[in-house]
Amino acid sequence: MKSTRALAAVLLVGATTSCSLVGANEESATNDTEVVLVTHESFVLPKALEKSFEKQSGYNLVIQASGDAGTLTNKLVLTKDDPIGDVAFGVDNTFASRALDEGVFTAHQPPVLDPVAKYELPGDDDHLLVPIDHGNVCVNVDDTWFADHDLPEPRTLDDLTDPAYKDLFVLPGATTSSTGMAFLLATIAAYGDNWPTYWTDLLDNGAKLTNGWSDAYQVDFTQGGGSGDRPIVLSYDSSPAFTVADGKTSTSALLDTCFEQVEYVGVLAGAANVTGAESFINFMASPEVQAALPDSMYVFPVDPDIDLPPDWAKFAKQPTRPFAVDPADVSANRDAWLREWSDITSR
Repeated sequence: MKSTRALAAVLLVGATTSCSLVGANEESATNDTEVVLVTHESFVLPKALEKSFEKQSGYNLVIQASGDAGTLTNKLVLTKDDPIGDVAFGVDNTFASRALDEGVFTAHQPPVLDPVAKYELPGDDDHLLVPIDHGNVCVNVDDTWFADHDLPEPRTLDDLTDPAYKDLFVLPGATTSSTGMAFLLATIAAYGDNWPTYWTDLLDNGAKLTNGWSDAYQVDFTQGGGSGDRPIVLSYDSSPAFTVADGKTSTSALLDTCFEQVEYVGVLAGAANVTGAESFINFMASPEVQAALPDSMYVFPVDPDIDLPPDWAKFAKQPTRPFAVDPADVSANRDAWLREWSDITSR
């Protein structure tokens, strides 16, 4: 889903490297004593949980992590005939149909937690992918900035093209960020064939594009911790839970602008250790991991019985009707959409 997350996710990734972590370009051993996970750079779980998995399963967990969900999917497709691991986590609903079309994943035993129907990938009739977490890409605003400037906050996608908000919005690009791709899909869902006109209007209103979420949020956003000057940013519905001080949050997610992302785990076709891969899927679906996801990877668990952290329950509000695009349509049109988006944004 994330693959691309919230501010703290970026800060924690660099602190999680250990002897069980191997670089994306390193060749990993494949034998019956280890299970090799291929994932995105935002994969973070408490080390105690990883050790618990190794103790209970009897396998050493080897993690190959790099890039976001798009980079991960491309890597899996390119190596499908000679897979670089046993199991993959982090392919999300904006890229999963491509992975299925390319035969990246194979059938496996169902996990302990049955797949939650509302988060299953449409078209995945063989249930090759198991949903693990979800969240929404949403436009966020700096509540403090708008109060200080006596300007009403925007609420909708249309508002972002209003001259009142000229030069105030920053977002990552669709070709370089899964977050940006999700926003492009939100505009396609909202405006249909007229989405190019919307993007032209958005850019004419001074929207700034960056390479990734961290550039947009940490550098340009006024609540990103730096000296940013843009009070509107593309981020996540969970982000307001991480700008809390004295029991209040200084940011809000605009719930009429959101696109839902779901992240999946699956056994790679040709895996050397299918049994170990299935053990890892059970691990990711376990209550212990599901409960750790909000604080570790800043996403919502798919298990509805998990209690969210207090700040999440209070400030991480979710949309009731996020935008959506059928994964089959994404698979069929992604390249053409991205080419047209690139043409528009390069003018």
